[in-house]
Amino acid sequence: MTDRLFDHPWRTIRVERREHIVEVALNRPEARNALNGELMEELTEAAGLLRLRTDVRAVILKGADNYFSAGADLNASQQRTSLSLIESRRAVMAGPDMCRAWSEIEAVTIAAIEGYCIGGGAALVISCDFRVMGEGAYLRLPEVPLGMNMSWRSIPKIAALVGPSRAKQFVMFGEAVDTATCLNWGFADEGVGKGEAVVAARRWADKVAALPPLPIRMTKEAVNAITQATAQASIYMDRDQFLLATSSQDYREGLAAFREKRPGKFTGS
Repeated sequence: MTDRLFDHPWRTIRVERREHIVEVALNRPEARNALNGELMEELTEAAGLLRLRTDVRAVILKGADNYFSAGADLNASQQRTSLSLIESRRAVMAGPDMCRAWSEIEAVTIAAIEGYCIGGGAALVISCDFRVMGEGAYLRLPEVPLGMNMSWRSIPKIAALVGPSRAKQFVMFGEAVDTATCLNWGFADEGVGKGEAVVAARRWADKVAALPPLPIRMTKEAVNAITQATAQASIYMDRDQFLLATSSQDYREGLAAFREKRPGKFTGS
């Protein structure tokens, strides 16, 4: 009997297993693991296949040795200009659907982060239960300085982890938050030496796998329900806000300033 999770010819991810632990690696090195449609689709599909598996107790999500992800693929996002508004509204659900799929895996999920983890990559690791970061790693959300809102339904998770003031800092300013700061704020659960994040994540996974799986899943479900009880009500409009923000002159100016390596001149238009 074939097992689709392990036998599927994945193109942009790698999936490996060690007893009750599964490791999923982003594998789009030609684009620094930028999240295009195919990568997000495969990550979503893999999460769906993992979601209810009782033979999996922990899942490690990792990037490359020197980076996790460069974030959403801006080139892919430009292709939406030819779509109708309702088609665009559906297209921009790929990121939120991916993050939701990872948050719904019943096994414990652990993100191993080396190097930069930007934008949609940060939203993805925040959807995991735990995050282990190597020295020199950082999370960053560039969306607001580029003229976008932070969508992907991630703000409730961010606020639950670090509190309202730090969530505003993280989302508004678009500044890199390094491993030490992530530990201090509550984004990261362990900081280790450079190149050691996967090894540390495996220690976490082994610790989880050694515990009784039923109460572990019950605990995860209970904590998520408590901390995310109002998440849907507070963030259900963020994709429409994204479509509005990306139709603005400030968005066009933000992209131009980014590409030309200059400060943006924003007017609220």
